[in-house]
Amino acid sequence: MRLNRLCSNVVAAIFAAVLSFLPSASIAQGAQPLRLATQDLPPYQMIKGDQMVGIAVERVKCVLDGMNIPYEFHMTSWSDAQLGTETGKFDGFFVGSSNSSRARYSVPTEPVVSESLAWYLPFNSDINPDNAVDALRARYSAKFATSKWRYLHRNGYNVVMRPRDADSLLNMLLVGDVDVALEYELIFSHFMVERGLSEKQFQKIPFRRQKMGVHFAQRFVDANPLFLGSFNARLTQCVLSIQ
Repeated sequence: MRLNRLCSNVVAAIFAAVLSFLPSASIAQGAQPLRLATQDLPPYQMIKGDQMVGIAVERVKCVLDGMNIPYEFHMTSWSDAQLGTETGKFDGFFVGSSNSSRARYSVPTEPVVSESLAWYLPFNSDINPDNAVDALRARYSAKFATSKWRYLHRNGYNVVMRPRDADSLLNMLLVGDVDVALEYELIFSHFMVERGLSEKQFQKIPFRRQKMGVHFAQRFVDANPLFLGSFNARLTQCVLSIQ
């Protein structure tokens, strides 16, 4: 399977890991495989060859394998991953931060990854994202339909463009379509390396550290009351073992 991040079509790749397993006490025997949706978000989750890989993928797999639970990973758009969880198409999505919108229909796990967010600006920019005047006069963006995107809107920033992924956002910053980009450091660093860019070409202003986990549908948690506790207990071990 060939993954093209610049393609506007939704990537629909289903990776089913159906195991020979002893049914978990937290999942009813004979139940359908757990369906988790995700997005293409290197280096957390991505396609290489015909495999879904990445640090978040490996940690979530580690937990579910340890719990002897059959599962499917569906790679799609981020908005569809969340909507599908809300409407019952998926049992959850990963990895994402917690916010009030997601809390309406899902329950987050303990962090699968914890990452620093930063403002990125051209090297010679005099914009200060913490300044109220600059919040209005400069052009800001983040990946569309994410918590970062909603944060910018909610806090009065002049938000322009709707980048579908971090690579598109980086390109917008490079060509001058946006003045300031808000993104995770590890993600932007990944795409800079891919493009042969140096972080010294940009100003990087630390914003805050964000915790991101799996968000399980509330209906799934209600139907499997022992599941979340077991998942979180194993997750701690998997995060420590998979760096």
